[in-house]
Amino acid sequence: MTTLNITLKALLLSAFSALLLGFSPVAVGAAQGQPNIVFILTDDQGYGDIGRHGHPVLESPHLDQMYDESVRFDHFYVSPSCSPTRAALLTGMHEFRNGVTHTLEPREHLFKEAVTLPQLLKTAGYKTGWIGKWHLSYRPGYAPHQRGFDWTATNQNGPRDHFDVEIIRNNKRIPTKGFREDVYFDEAMTFIDEAGDQPFFLYLCTYSPHTPLDAPEDLIAKYTAKGLNKTHATYLAMVENIDQNLGRLNAFLKERGLDENTIVIFMNDNGVTEGLDVYNAGMRGCKATVWQGGTRAMSFWKWPGTWKPKTVESLTAHLDVLPTLCELAGAEIPAKTQKELEGFSLLPLLNGKSWDHENRYLYQNVGRWPAGTAASHKYAMCAVRKGNYLLVRSAECDDPVCEQFQSQCSTMRAVRNGLRTTTYAYGTAQEHWGVTAPGHWMLIDVKKDPGCKTDLSKAHPELVSELIASYSNWWDEQFPVMMARGGDAGDPQESAKAAELARMAKEAVAARKIAAQAPATARQGKETKETVRMFKLMDQDGNGKVTEVEYVAFFKSNFKTRDANGDGGLSQSEFQYPSSFERADVNQDGRLSSKEYEALYARQFANRDTNGNGVLTLDEM
Repeated sequence: MTTLNITLKALLLSAFSALLLGFSPVAVGAAQGQPNIVFILTDDQGYGDIGRHGHPVLESPHLDQMYDESVRFDHFYVSPSCSPTRAALLTGMHEFRNGVTHTLEPREHLFKEAVTLPQLLKTAGYKTGWIGKWHLSYRPGYAPHQRGFDWTATNQNGPRDHFDVEIIRNNKRIPTKGFREDVYFDEAMTFIDEAGDQPFFLYLCTYSPHTPLDAPEDLIAKYTAKGLNKTHATYLAMVENIDQNLGRLNAFLKERGLDENTIVIFMNDNGVTEGLDVYNAGMRGCKATVWQGGTRAMSFWKWPGTWKPKTVESLTAHLDVLPTLCELAGAEIPAKTQKELEGFSLLPLLNGKSWDHENRYLYQNVGRWPAGTAASHKYAMCAVRKGNYLLVRSAECDDPVCEQFQSQCSTMRAVRNGLRTTTYAYGTAQEHWGVTAPGHWMLIDVKKDPGCKTDLSKAHPELVSELIASYSNWWDEQFPVMMARGGDAGDPQESAKAAELARMAKEAVAARKIAAQAPATARQGKETKETVRMFKLMDQDGNGKVTEVEYVAFFKSNFKTRDANGDGGLSQSEFQYPSSFERADVNQDGRLSSKEYEALYARQFANRDTNGNGVLTLDEM
């Protein structure tokens, strides 16, 4: 196909896409000279996981070079976890406005009517491609090819397969050899070649270094030789592999003569996970928290010959990506979409000019609440940022459902009660989850105090009042939109079961307190209301007996709720019962798979089935 035909085809597609979105297509001449855009997003890599940010062990020569050659937004913020960040990046709206309040279905479903970045870029003549991790639902109407991407590639089994993966490219299955992220970058080069003369937008999302961890053996050995344990060595090996692939991609762009007209952006999606104990750039917090370490991200923007490398100190965020790239590409944003945007174009800052948004507010809420409990989580693990100041309220809600089901609230409650180890904070939970006093907001100057150790709230009461009021107004505006767009969705039956189990748990605590004051003989053989209710919930057919299938199914329903990070396994902190965890972790890998979890309760059933007849009676319970 000739260059002329390719160009005409691109323009026709542009016009058609524009008509579908309800606005006029970009002028024909605007497509000439448009920059290509490569946006790389890593999963669970922390701000500190790069040599230029002071990492004492990691080797990252290509990331360090990109740092040196880029406009670096040093106070750039994302959401505390994966799906929310991705929703905000692709829409320019806070994730709650998209209904994305969790990493679990259905609350990771990006609102169907949201206009996405690739949809807008297509109207400006761009070929759009996505590779790797999506995590905004593959259900009908939500999948990448239905959200503006005309070229897609990922692997079967997602994060669970690391080597010799089967790639699904544009619905065709293609076997591959080697490490998964190497394959993803190979796919990126294939997409770029297929774009031809058409300007392209590539959204390249790695699974690394998210769990489950694995990497090429030579890289793992490199870090174990430096004295790291296998887990941390593997984590850093995954990061170095990304670094190597970035070097490959840069060489490819230069070889193709595309480097001068290609913008390359590098970001991570949330705070650090497995590397926390090695290095966290002096910050407090980790993934799933609103402290600095949970939401501060790398944001490197490179356009050789156009942008001069420098560090920008302005408060910036994932919300700003869409309006910036649309302005760079010459993509018009419809008035209806523009009205809902919460981000601002970074182009003035990229070009070394003044910016009109230095006094902006940024709002954060972890959002990982059990379905049906959104209203009670307004002030649970939340923050508001203005200038150098971060105002944090890190405390659990008082919703009884959270007493039973894993959420940020159950984690914080456990930490407040003395738990020293929990998800992403092995041995340092008290520091990195940092529970504040009930009703108390902590004010920090993060530029002077990235470790968030000094509370300035008493010194600046007026600022505290201003920021609290701002956050409260923001939530009240977002809440009805969030609810309408699925932000508190879930299975109503599961929500009802959760509420019932929470009530049972609360009554059980009260019963135990009363029983503790009575003689032991008076407590023996007594059936509590908790036992009766739990038995009835297990007894699905109502025949007065509980089979092994019913027993295991009852506890199996809680697995996804306990799996706070959505990695398909339970850490000790997610499971919460250390002695049982050790017995259940058969392969001793530090996590419970769904099979190990079910096997635990199958053994528990057998122990309770005292007569060995295969069913439990209420007496046996």
